[in-house]
Amino acid sequence: MFIALAGKPSVGKSSFFKAATLAEVEIANYPFTTLKSSEGVAFVKVDCVDKEFNTQCNPREGYCINHKRFIPVKIVDIPGLIEGSHQGLGKGNQFLADIAQCDVLIHIIDISGSTNEKGEAVPPLTHDPIKDVHFLEKEIDLWFLSLVKKGFEKFLKTLKTLKTQDNQNIKVPLAKQLSGLNIKEEDIQEAIKKLNLIHHPKDWSGEDLLSLSSELRKRAKPMIIAANKIDVEGSEFNLHKLQKEFPHLTVIPCSAESELALKEAAKHKLIEYIPGESSFKIINKEKLTQQQEKALIFIKEKILDKYKSTGVQDVLDKTVFEFLKYIAIFPGGVSKLEDSEGRRLPDCFLMPQNSTALDFAFKIHSDLGNNFIKAIDVRKKVAVGRDHVLKHRDVIEIKTSK
Repeated sequence: MFIALAGKPSVGKSSFFKAATLAEVEIANYPFTTLKSSEGVAFVKVDCVDKEFNTQCNPREGYCINHKRFIPVKIVDIPGLIEGSHQGLGKGNQFLADIAQCDVLIHIIDISGSTNEKGEAVPPLTHDPIKDVHFLEKEIDLWFLSLVKKGFEKFLKTLKTLKTQDNQNIKVPLAKQLSGLNIKEEDIQEAIKKLNLIHHPKDWSGEDLLSLSSELRKRAKPMIIAANKIDVEGSEFNLHKLQKEFPHLTVIPCSAESELALKEAAKHKLIEYIPGESSFKIINKEKLTQQQEKALIFIKEKILDKYKSTGVQDVLDKTVFEFLKYIAIFPGGVSKLEDSEGRRLPDCFLMPQNSTALDFAFKIHSDLGNNFIKAIDVRKKVAVGRDHVLKHRDVIEIKTSK
């Protein structure tokens, strides 16, 4: 799983990145050891199963607060985009490399309209954020188009003898050309069918190729919109306009600066705060400066009371569990929930939807998969087979022949 943050300069992308990657505890082990400077570890939240077993978990990676389990995921901050990025302008080449490997895009936009097309500061509500969504979609579509067209004439040479009804055989060379974007033959076939490209590929127009590129982009790089700077007065007007313009997109209002302020206050033990929650508790009021207290009151009244969260955690959770449709699975034993070092429910693995018990065994360790006999649903205390499809928050014990 690879999550990318995208957007033009000065929209609060860096603030979102920092707010997403700042852990709530001083010690939170990460499973990623080769992170680049633009990469970080964010956390998605699930209800921990420890409460159901009347215990407190001890995570090996990530952390748990009040029975809310935070699981680490990799996130990359793509350099600010400009028009022409698909041609390599600006830091376009880095942009393309990061987009290619990501599974989903979080598009950070300035919903307050206080940043123009070049990323320059302008008065609030003077720039239309709708333009920013169109801008990013266009840049990625044109990049996809360049890859589709690359070598397309060579593909057509192999299709000269095909009949019109055989045109979907183009999926084979196209899938090979686009394999680096995680596009499969079935994706191309479904896109061709949806666009009704029933005529021979040699007769496909430039518009046909652009439509195909756009459809493949939507399938391979789904996008969620983080409408940042919702704390700026008047931003709600732009939010409603954006949601109306793009009913097919998930648009989540957020305030990265508010989330960052709450997490920093929590780390300094000024407040108790669980990311994604609608409230916080001041625990060291005497240590708060007048400015800090004023800021916390603003966040409570203008953000949390109105939108029920700062939005940052909501964006991450929806990205992983709704867009990518991952599920969280806990290893455990019917008779023992501890590992060899005495940590209770130390691990939680994110698995693709429809993963089986055998998939989970291999996820933990290849030896468990190779020597798999059966699995145990720890809650129900019943045995399940290798093809048993797992559900979100299952607790599973693997039995092997060794």
